[in-house]
Amino acid sequence: MPIFVGTGDTSSRIRSNRVGFASHSANPGTASEGDVYFNSSDGGLRAYDGSAWSAVGAGGGTFSGIASGTLSNGQTVIIQSNGTVVGVSSTALPQGFGSAKEFDSSVPTEMSTAYDSTNNKIVIAYIDNGNSNYGTAVVGTVSGTSISFGTPVVFASTSVKYPSATFDSTNGKVVIAYEDDDASDHGKAVVGTVSGTSISFGSAVTFESAAVSYVGSTFDSTNGKVVIVYQDDANNEYGTAIVGTVSGTSISFGSPTVYESAEALENVATFDSTNGKVVVVYRDSGNSNYGTAVVGTVSGTSISFGTPVVYNNANSPTPSATFDSTNGKVVIAYKDYGTSQYGKAIVGTVSGTSISFGSEVQFEAAIVPQVSATFDSTNGKIVLAYKDYANPTQANAGTVIVGTVSGTSISFDTATVFNDASQTQNISAIYDSTNGKVVIAFREADGNTGQAIVFNVTSSSNLTSTNFLGFSDAAYSDGATAKVQIVGSIDDAQTGLTTGSIHYVQRDGSLGVAASDPSVVAGIALTDTKILIRK
Repeated sequence: MPIFVGTGDTSSRIRSNRVGFASHSANPGTASEGDVYFNSSDGGLRAYDGSAWSAVGAGGGTFSGIASGTLSNGQTVIIQSNGTVVGVSSTALPQGFGSAKEFDSSVPTEMSTAYDSTNNKIVIAYIDNGNSNYGTAVVGTVSGTSISFGTPVVFASTSVKYPSATFDSTNGKVVIAYEDDDASDHGKAVVGTVSGTSISFGSAVTFESAAVSYVGSTFDSTNGKVVIVYQDDANNEYGTAIVGTVSGTSISFGSPTVYESAEALENVATFDSTNGKVVVVYRDSGNSNYGTAVVGTVSGTSISFGTPVVYNNANSPTPSATFDSTNGKVVIAYKDYGTSQYGKAIVGTVSGTSISFGSEVQFEAAIVPQVSATFDSTNGKIVLAYKDYANPTQANAGTVIVGTVSGTSISFDTATVFNDASQTQNISAIYDSTNGKVVIAFREADGNTGQAIVFNVTSSSNLTSTNFLGFSDAAYSDGATAKVQIVGSIDDAQTGLTTGSIHYVQRDGSLGVAASDPSVVAGIALTDTKILIRK
């Protein structure tokens, strides 16, 4: 039976053999008996009996069972082997670290990590202070909870600043953007090709023939383009972006576009693959250094921007952004001067050319000098690696914490120290999707060495590929008889759904637009609060 999501009486329909969008036609034309659509204007279902559309009930009804534990209204529910019903949940298991591995002994700084999914390698770009501040990169190979490195390779035989690495998955290349101190601080980029445990580079290409600073980058996988963001020092220090196209071992650029007509500090970028948008995050010096984000749309070799949106009404240094592809959300982590420089995170939702935010969540009640965010797509978790200024064992210890996005908010587990030496610096985290591990690069200032460590996020879930039942119809106490809405019913107790998209049950019981493991369909979102349950 086809199912349609509609907007009322219009003159056209879009058919799908299973699910999709459609509008109810006064002249249904190709409609077949048994077709059903959801009318968003009144929230009701319509069925076609062969000659006309008429209102029908919500569908499959409910199942009654004894609740094992408490249930909240709209919670995802499974049925257990003893016939009781229980909420879907996951349990965090001990999170494992391997041993830290040194990749450079000569005071490396300003590290930036990328994951080469073509060759299944980690690439760390950095400044080699022991070698005239040359731009340098090294290739890492993850095996279990260990990482090994090849020999570091110079990508710029000049003094550099702000190296930013990203991976072009369309061409299978690493791109490193940076400021060239020996060329009047001009902005340059270089294309790297990983082979085995090494990396080779083409010739550097100038993307800005003027002084730049605060360089960041990301890869737009929808359009197959690299996007570099930076402060254009020759243009009033405005926040500026430029689109790069990789060809072989080189890269070419379109024209620069201003996204912030004020001094833009600490520019970083991430790519929202659900909406096909670039999200740039920065401190707006023209607006009290408030944390600000703006949505960019790539078209050909150009990029256009919506209106910047403030996510934190206070000075917000060291921002880091990542994209949660399970829930279709951007997550920004930062230091909040409005709350004693504590570590905060916030969830952003892209819509068109704008972004909106939920409420900020504190992940560390102490000064956080630096934070780096990445997304673990295997477990559907946000991982933040940061320097904890007030760690009770060792000040400035390297610390990691795992977050779970739900709707427009995020919650965090207990933080764990990965490096208890003082002055852990230059932290950069990246996710290795082949091995399902997070790699954290950092400088251990006690020995001034560059090191990396593998972090394993693990959890167990009571969800299987067959035991999902539906959604709790109300709140129930342990032992109460609970009604569970099942296939064919509409649950209206959700938040933050993406209308018209299939949603999957995640291991922790939340819903996401990407399948988890196991892959369990929950249904199709009819509005941001209603879901039509199906399997």
